Amino acid sequence: MRLRTLFFFLCLAPLALAEGLPDLGEVAQADFSPAMEKHVGATIMRDIRLHEPSYVFDPEISAYLNQLGSRLVAQSTEARQDFEFFVLRDATLNAFAMPGGFIGVHTGLIMAAQSESELASVLAHEISHVTQHHLARQLGVQSQASLPMLLSLAVAILASRSHSGGDVAQGALMAGQAAGIQNQLNYSRDFEREADRLGIQLLERAGFDISAMAAFFERLQKFGRLYENNAPGYLRTHPLTSERIADMENRIHELPYRQVPDTLEFLLVRAKLKASDGTPQDAVKEFGAQLRERKFTSEIATRYGLALAQSRAGNFVAAERELVELRRLKANSAMIESLAADLRMNQKDLAGALKILRQALARYPHERGLAYALVDTLLAAGQPQEALKASADDLLAYPSDDYMRGLQAKTYSALGMRFQQHRAQAEAYVLQGLLLEAINQLQFAQKDSDGDFYEHSQVDARLRELKLRQATEAQQRKQEKQER
Repeated sequence: MRLRTLFFFLCLAPLALAEGLPDLGEVAQADFSPAMEKHVGATIMRDIRLHEPSYVFDPEISAYLNQLGSRLVAQSTEARQDFEFFVLRDATLNAFAMPGGFIGVHTGLIMAAQSESELASVLAHEISHVTQHHLARQLGVQSQASLPMLLSLAVAILASRSHSGGDVAQGALMAGQAAGIQNQLNYSRDFEREADRLGIQLLERAGFDISAMAAFFERLQKFGRLYENNAPGYLRTHPLTSERIADMENRIHELPYRQVPDTLEFLLVRAKLKASDGTPQDAVKEFGAQLRERKFTSEIATRYGLALAQSRAGNFVAAERELVELRRLKANSAMIESLAADLRMNQKDLAGALKILRQALARYPHERGLAYALVDTLLAAGQPQEALKASADDLLAYPSDDYMRGLQAKTYSALGMRFQQHRAQAEAYVLQGLLLEAINQLQFAQKDSDGDFYEHSQVDARLRELKLRQATEAQQRKQEKQER
């Protein structure tokens, strides 16, 4: 069973606050607290990052999606938790909200959105599910305990990552959900209407085109009618009716129309996804045809996509030609600077790549992709001391960046500093929620002769702290198992 099918069960109620449902301070919230939601969601998210092959680790795409999502979250008066938006490489049109503020988006949905406002409308809808704790409300109206049910869903998703785990996952899901499925379905239409209403409010406050929500959902509905047996996954998890669309349109007509241009970042992200899809030759052909026939929304995005496709095909000279055109068009984006540095790297011009990255970071100091590329390029250039300084400086501003912690461990390894390597890798594992692996790294550090007395004392203290945390979590899991 594939991950997206499991998410159908996880989000089976497409989750929203219906008038007449109990207040969050009542039974639902008591049974399934925000802390509990966060714990379950973080458990699932950790496994997605580590084991789900469709998970997209791309700092540029992730940064864009989280910036877009944060812009919407900032307009909510009920957002009392952190959000994380992530991408799965999947051609189907789907998005989903998990417990704890984790929102996943399929690449197919990003590509299907004809404007940034359409993509924002889906995120606004999912954010509304989360801010209203809709999953907690659904489970709270059932007689079963909420935590065991959510844990069974987590177990099912974890099991589903292996080819042999499908039946186990299906069994865990059905066992955990059977008693409450009917109740969930009974509320689904009210849930969706409320998420629509709140989503439209977020779109308007964030400065997007509110008409995009009705337009996108109406297009999904038409697509579903044309391909009834292969309807978009979003329609299966978010039941869509003509009444819902009419209700959206009525709300939208009450508000002033605002035409909103797409940002360059939205167009570049879509071009990047398209350039990485299929064979490099097909991508080169498609972007090249768009330029020749002048059939594009943005020449900058189209040339950027062509440059990426040419680079994938190993034709770096042709990619450089497109980069020259991008400079002529005065295209300003960290994504374009990253491409320029990558082209220099691919042509073994490490000095040129480092110059581009340093200049780009001065202009775009918060872009994580540029920071990672700088450390990697310094290591490739045989400058581990500079790489260590770059990683240390970066971690002062972003101490919770597990990927940069891993890069720092890599720099220590290049310098032959095994004690510090184990410490840095341990902290990377802690941030990823891998306590056992972190403990093992600190035990390796204990046995290493590097490091002074003070540093070894720090390792000993940190090891005791992590072992205590590990024992506490084991006890919690034991109690949860007994409750089930």
